[in-house]
Amino acid sequence: MHRSVARLLLLSTTLLTEGGQSFSIAHAAAANFDIPQSGLTILTGDSWRIGEQVFRLYGVQSCLRGTAYTDRAGKQQDCGAVSAAVLAAILRDTKPRCSPVAQISRPSSTPLTIIVVCAAHVGSETLDLGSIIITQGFGFAAMNGHGRPVYAPYLAQEMLAQQARAGLWAFPDVPQPNLDAAQ
Repeated sequence: MHRSVARLLLLSTTLLTEGGQSFSIAHAAAANFDIPQSGLTILTGDSWRIGEQVFRLYGVQSCLRGTAYTDRAGKQQDCGAVSAAVLAAILRDTKPRCSPVAQISRPSSTPLTIIVVCAAHVGSETLDLGSIIITQGFGFAAMNGHGRPVYAPYLAQEMLAQQARAGLWAFPDVPQPNLDAAQ
């Protein structure tokens, strides 16, 4: 499913994004890798760190930390923390294998962020990790600076999850990071 995206990305070399970040393609020498079961720090519901290296799922946007929704018991919950916990559980349970497709460098000394697509194992099926997170209602389709989805199939999956009231969509006041960022 994401191979065509990876091929399209590999045709490019370097782009400048609106935020002044450099976006370049990961070298073909960068091999596919399994996400380790230890030594992993979950940063958000769509990113993690192994050692000093940061990885982020292509086309997925999680809830932002510090944004809240009201659970069924009437208590406020940190949507970003819930998204991160779900990602941690999915990574632990499915042992995904990832492919780097791009990297984002910043004008500071911070490490590059490697953009990845990952295949997760659920029973005898191999599924796209981004699709799992979005269809289960714990992630959103990432939008570009023009308000368009980075990967259109994820937006379709997000709309289906919303209609089904899956995951965070079960709560009427779930924060929507794409709307929050636009405001």
